Amino acid sequence: MKTRKRRVAKKRHVIVGTGGRSFMFADALLNLYKDNCVLSAICDLNPLRMEYHNRRYQEDWGAGPVPMYAAADFDTMLRKEKPHTVIVTTMDRTHHEYIIRAMEAGCDVITEKPMTTDENKCRAIMEAVERTGRQLRVTFNYRYAPARSLVKQLLMEQTVGEIKSVHFEWLLDTRHGADYFRRWHRDKRNSGGLMVHKATHHFDLVNWWLGSEPEVVFGLGSLAFYGKANGQRFGNHRPYTRSTGSPAAKGDPFALDLRDGAILQGLYLEPEKEDAYIRDQNVFGDGVSIEDTMNVMVGYKNGAQLSYTLTAYSPWEGFRIAFNGTKGRIELDQFETSYISAGNSHIGDGVTHSQRLTVFPHWEKPRHISIPEGKGGHGGGDLPLLADLFSAKPPPDPLGRAAGARDGAMSILTGIAANRSFATGEAVRIADLQAFPYSFRT
Repeated sequence: MKTRKRRVAKKRHVIVGTGGRSFMFADALLNLYKDNCVLSAICDLNPLRMEYHNRRYQEDWGAGPVPMYAAADFDTMLRKEKPHTVIVTTMDRTHHEYIIRAMEAGCDVITEKPMTTDENKCRAIMEAVERTGRQLRVTFNYRYAPARSLVKQLLMEQTVGEIKSVHFEWLLDTRHGADYFRRWHRDKRNSGGLMVHKATHHFDLVNWWLGSEPEVVFGLGSLAFYGKANGQRFGNHRPYTRSTGSPAAKGDPFALDLRDGAILQGLYLEPEKEDAYIRDQNVFGDGVSIEDTMNVMVGYKNGAQLSYTLTAYSPWEGFRIAFNGTKGRIELDQFETSYISAGNSHIGDGVTHSQRLTVFPHWEKPRHISIPEGKGGHGGGDLPLLADLFSAKPPPDPLGRAAGARDGAMSILTGIAANRSFATGEAVRIADLQAFPYSFRT
């Protein structure tokens, strides 16, 4: 007698927010993990953007149209589609709304970084996690890249002893870095600035690498390169509001033409008529309220110290990090391919093209550590992250790369504290922003 295979019900997911980052999750649900996952619906403010996504789903993966819901019908979508998990990829300042409403409706949540943008929204999310008992995952793909995982392994093995200080310099170049100053991120109310939107990745890495949490933060930050005043001062300003179709933008290396690619046209240029969102604003124009030059000091609960620098107008893209321990030093340098968000492949962006990992023990010769080549975006971090999130049998995670609500909170609170320090000129204690009396650590 033949035995029938037991059919396992697929986990239902919905995506709210259909900007460039949502493609990665749609790829996982409609292509890579379609045998055990399903994309039940998408939700957005802009119907034309959702229609574009549905066309791409058909063209890229042969998937049929996915039901579309307006943002105002988010709760209706949850009732009708009954998803197991809600994936949040909206504008940063709205993350908390959808995270909390989804958990209160009985759903687990996967959210893009940053988890949210200020301490009050952070507190509301943490209280909702505690109240509902639902799981919240924050997609820190940087943890999964081979080089960064190797660093974690070396630190766990105490290769250079107990870490006392970390020096971390992150450089965004004038292609990728400038892109934050064209779009909604340029308004600090939307993104929390680069200290929250971008550096949340970096602060999370240090928290994870050290196995500790931030305690006190001091920082200096300024808008020193982008913006109208700086553009005029350094001769970079041109008199246009948006670059596409503007004669004044012709020949400007900082200009972005939304007609230059099908993705930019489909996601932003054509849907403009619905929401008036301008994706190609002048980086040397008015309305920029985020910093581009930032230096931060962080003290951790385990006594380690971090000096961190973020520059958004470098001639090259990448980072340098060094760990000083009681038995030596570890250095990691990475030079990365620059990209414009949603201007190219969502799985292949930010590919690492040069990296070096070196251990310098006390009294011994330094040794170079071979780094496995990572495939896919963000230095090879995207694909293993997706496997962890959506595989029917996620691979083992001895390095503890999966990140939850507390990890998300601790990464953004460092940036939030830095923003407050920028404004006040004083050191800020994390406990003064957010106390954690909760019983969980997820």
